[in-house]
Amino acid sequence: MSERQRIEDRLRKKEAEIATLEEKLKAAKVYAAAFRDVLKLMGGADEAEEEPSETKLRPGSAVAQTREIILARGEPVHLDDILAAIGKEATRDTKASLAGSLAAYVRKDEIFTRPAPNTFGLVELGHVTVEEDEAQPPAGFGEHQDDVLVLGEEDDDVPF
Repeated sequence: MSERQRIEDRLRKKEAEIATLEEKLKAAKVYAAAFRDVLKLMGGADEAEEEPSETKLRPGSAVAQTREIILARGEPVHLDDILAAIGKEATRDTKASLAGSLAAYVRKDEIFTRPAPNTFGLVELGHVTVEEDEAQPPAGFGEHQDDVLVLGEEDDDVPF
């Protein structure tokens, strides 16, 4: 088996592992949402603990609609998809306007996160903002490496 095939096999295995973990995460989010719904139905003392993000956003605003879209999908959504779901044309001005509004919340670590460029998620769903330095490939990425992994050898750099 060539070195390329070994790397492709490892990549396929890692992508399958990621898909499995994403499914588990999605199921856990649904489970947590069900608990929140039960607590809302129970009422009582927990009524004061309503989600603060609902009161901070003006109902019907593009920002509030964006939050609802991301909640419905359960995953971060690209700005173009958000604008399409809201029913606005994805022009330079509408993108800049909505991105600027959402970025203000991202900077304050409130309500919205930015897990990728022009992609927004929600703090309440556990989406994480990726710092610009983290979004770049590591130094030396793509350069030839002399320490090629030998078949059957364990890779200690992989944390899982």
